[in-house]
Amino acid sequence: MTGLWAAVCAAEQDPGRSIALIERDTIAIGASGRNGGFMSSSLVHGIGNGMARFPEEIETLERLGLENLEAIKSTIRHHGIDCDLLSPGAIETAMTPGQLEELNGGVEELERFGHEAEFLTGEQMRAEVNSPLFTGGIWQKSGECSVNPVKLCDGLLDLAESLGVRIHEETEMLSLRRAGAGVDVATDGGTVRARRVLLATAAFRSPIRAIRSRVVPVFDYVLVTEPLTTAQWDAVGWKNRQGLSDSSNRFHYYRPTADGRILWGGYDAIYHYGGRVDEGNYQRDESFAGLAQRFFTAFPQLEGLKFTHRWGGAIDTCSRFFAFYGSALGGRVAYAVGHTGLGVGASRFSAGVALDLLDGRENEVSGTEYGERKPMPFPPEPLKWGTIQFTRGRLAAADRKDGKRGAWLNTLDRFGLGFDS
Repeated sequence: MTGLWAAVCAAEQDPGRSIALIERDTIAIGASGRNGGFMSSSLVHGIGNGMARFPEEIETLERLGLENLEAIKSTIRHHGIDCDLLSPGAIETAMTPGQLEELNGGVEELERFGHEAEFLTGEQMRAEVNSPLFTGGIWQKSGECSVNPVKLCDGLLDLAESLGVRIHEETEMLSLRRAGAGVDVATDGGTVRARRVLLATAAFRSPIRAIRSRVVPVFDYVLVTEPLTTAQWDAVGWKNRQGLSDSSNRFHYYRPTADGRILWGGYDAIYHYGGRVDEGNYQRDESFAGLAQRFFTAFPQLEGLKFTHRWGGAIDTCSRFFAFYGSALGGRVAYAVGHTGLGVGASRFSAGVALDLLDGRENEVSGTEYGERKPMPFPPEPLKWGTIQFTRGRLAAADRKDGKRGAWLNTLDRFGLGFDS
């Protein structure tokens, strides 16, 4: 999505520019098409995370995020992109007393930064979506949408081609090197000579060391049910079709689809030793079995419903949990990576920041901590694998203790590294 948005925005800014987009497989094969379809205005993975890192900049970042989301919706409407766009907002649900207490004050915080939000008691929450687990929630009615991400990628691909962008799928980048005033991009099908290059490698291995040390691929898994009957939807409710996520460290996200199914994903967040993004990792029976079991715990009235689709994908995770930017090869190359699961909306904004870096343009995040600071690198293997596995265990322990974080997670929090799955 970052690459598609960059191509579209670059072509719109300068219709005479020659633009080529290369993709190692096919468009939307990675996280861009395998995500849950949640599209948020947040550029910093939630106000709390942003305030903890950039308290002086969060007001600007929230405004820019809302403007970016409106620009995405405007593009979808103007160009007639059929991607099942819905804007009912999203609910963060509480399932324990501790989680409900954590949500206190959340509405006021959202409203302070220009959002519309409503606190839901347990009864009100179950009136929206009926699960015996729910003890309450916060319904954020602005800045939260849902889309079919593959359809959005298809629409952006068509738009890019209509603007003159040349698309080369099944073309893997092998290396980058300076070539005169530009860059040679070696691929498995030949060499592309470009004046400037924008990298949007996400969870896949990058030729830039500053990216490799700061991004780890974390695998996420999703189930989708068969279409529900009218009686089954009546038993669940969900008439407003919001996206939902729960407040646990190891959380689920779930939403209705346009064709009457329920998408249900999240929880595990699997890291494989060495950061491998292998085709075999896209399927993991243990994760799918766990997702199915927890689905019926959340919705016992749907017992017997079948799952017809399942998939996995790698999230480009960084230690600050939202995208970072930079340049290489003397400014000839710029990058935007590390979206950490919230890239459907933020990818357009990230593409714009990276394009401005390439073209030497100032913008509202130029010179800010958000735009300039890089996330802390991960340690080398085997320390990386061990640290991630230990942290996953501590997050699970915190969930068992109703959110009480132990010494390790509190230490990560103090260094701006602690979050959730």
